[in-house]
Amino acid sequence: MKIVTLCTGNVARSVMLGYMLETLAEAQGWSWEIRTAGTFAIENQGMSSRTFQSLSQLEELGEYDFAKHRSRQITAEDVQWADVVFASEADHVHFVRTNHPHGTHKVVQLKHFVATSPLDGPLGERVGAVSELAPDVIWDVVDPAGGDQAMYDATAQELWDLTQALGVLLAEEYDSSF
Repeated sequence: MKIVTLCTGNVARSVMLGYMLETLAEAQGWSWEIRTAGTFAIENQGMSSRTFQSLSQLEELGEYDFAKHRSRQITAEDVQWADVVFASEADHVHFVRTNHPHGTHKVVQLKHFVATSPLDGPLGERVGAVSELAPDVIWDVVDPAGGDQAMYDATAQELWDLTQALGVLLAEEYDSSF
């Protein structure tokens, strides 16, 4: 499966989620490819120091060289490549729909997908079903930018919980092709 994780600057939420999904896939023996991106990213920046600290504190993530991350703007190629784009907030879904309309059927808010995804049927159809629902700020993962370390840690924990729930939803079909 090919996944793009999306937030605004590609220095916090999408980065956290990307590493968490890699950890989940490795632990389960699933072959997932993961890219992270932002809707308004400044190219080639490292993750924020608070993001780094939050990731480093999650023992479940194991060993990663978090310093290698470099921010990048989502591209039409990313959207074309992806089977699913997990957005952090409703504005990110709107961004993809406006700027990359060919990906409208595969961009969903992560929290919205976890909460409302049909439990059966091919995964591509499940993502498509949720993508037909209106994005809403109630499903946003709050952006910790400008917050203190506790806010980053809370965001990391929320994303870790969502990642584990996503793993349960995808367990039977992780390797199915869209």
